[in-house]
Amino acid sequence: MNFKTIQLSVEGPRATLLLNRPENRNGMTNRMVREAHEALTAVANDSNVRVLLLTGAGSSFCPGADLNQIGKPSNDPQESCEQVHFQVPVLLHEMPQLTLAAVNGACAGAGFGWACGCDIRVACETAMFNTAFLNVALAGDMGLPWSLPRLVGAAKARELSFFTQKFDAREAHRIGLVARVFSDNRFSDEVEELVQQFLNRSPTALSVMKAHYNAAESMPMSDYVDLETERHQKIASGKHAAEAFKAFVEKRKPEFDD
Repeated sequence: MNFKTIQLSVEGPRATLLLNRPENRNGMTNRMVREAHEALTAVANDSNVRVLLLTGAGSSFCPGADLNQIGKPSNDPQESCEQVHFQVPVLLHEMPQLTLAAVNGACAGAGFGWACGCDIRVACETAMFNTAFLNVALAGDMGLPWSLPRLVGAAKARELSFFTQKFDAREAHRIGLVARVFSDNRFSDEVEELVQQFLNRSPTALSVMKAHYNAAESMPMSDYVDLETERHQKIASGKHAAEAFKAFVEKRKPEFDD
């Protein structure tokens, strides 16, 4: 797939979606929204991929919309986007693959929404965050009022949205927005180690665990436990669990096939 504003690479069980407008700090354009939706749809339908890494080129993740580009008329249909393309955070949240946002710099506005759509977020120590929407007279998009309260709580989410104050990676970790903060000079290596850690897990257990959390968001507890138990019994009697149990007893790393 040929893209102008992003790069998608797929190497066996891992995919990387790189926001690729470094000359504009990866500011989001209509074309980027369209291309990200196309790329994520392809990954979501690729049963060989187990982990998707979302990050930015250069020293920025995504500071939100590129206000120099948004709203400019164009005769190129690829420079526009439709309502369906705004489902990017939904894809990040619901696709069967584990999604990891590696926040390597500025993360604000719509970029903040995309990061919050992922299952896990990590940040470099110099990363800065801001909801930012009210600063440009917008109420927000990319699902932030849905995802952010689930990550940091309703009151904190409102505080971050209405006050629009920048906060750093340490504060993001303190409030539970990011899972880890790494030094800038070790960031790429630490992210790679995390990706490999997830890829070493049972593919079945990894995908079903994500499905568990997504199902639990909308189900009564009793119904969810019924679903969980059914899935658990199936997984527990499968070959991956058998290998993990054996490896634990033998004090070695399990080896999972697909």
